Amino acid sequence: MSKKLLLIVAHTPSENTRILLKAITDGARSTGRDFVDIQAQGPFETMPDHVNRADAIILGTTENLGYMSGALKDFFDRIYYPCLEEKQGLPYCLFVRAGQDGTGTCRAVETITTGLRWRAVQAPLVCRGPWQPEFKEQCEELGSAMAAGLDLGVF
Repeated sequence: MSKKLLLIVAHTPSENTRILLKAITDGARSTGRDFVDIQAQGPFETMPDHVNRADAIILGTTENLGYMSGALKDFFDRIYYPCLEEKQGLPYCLFVRAGQDGTGTCRAVETITTGLRWRAVQAPLVCRGPWQPEFKEQCEELGSAMAAGLDLGVF
């Protein structure tokens, strides 16, 4: 039986966002290492073929002016039509590093993923306000839960 692919596409322009991405990746690897391949990369590196091979996806972005990062928006612009038919129902989740509240960022991503007909498997994880050590733990749990769900066939 071949391993399933968990694709992590995250815009990480700062040390703190790179810590969050590493926590997600570490959490996913700790849970799914025998049954799930983990592929983490930036939005500009991610092509439609990457998404079309994925069995689930974790999206990550910073909150930029109440919206997703331009990098994540560029990712969606490039993969939208090439993945629209093939990846309907793709399980996904979102994490946001928000200086304010993250509401506009979550809404923007949800609008696009609804159009793609992707399926959110949990509420967005929004790491709000000043940096807190709990953000790292929350991200580890997110990565672990996504890998476990994919491994167990929950989604």
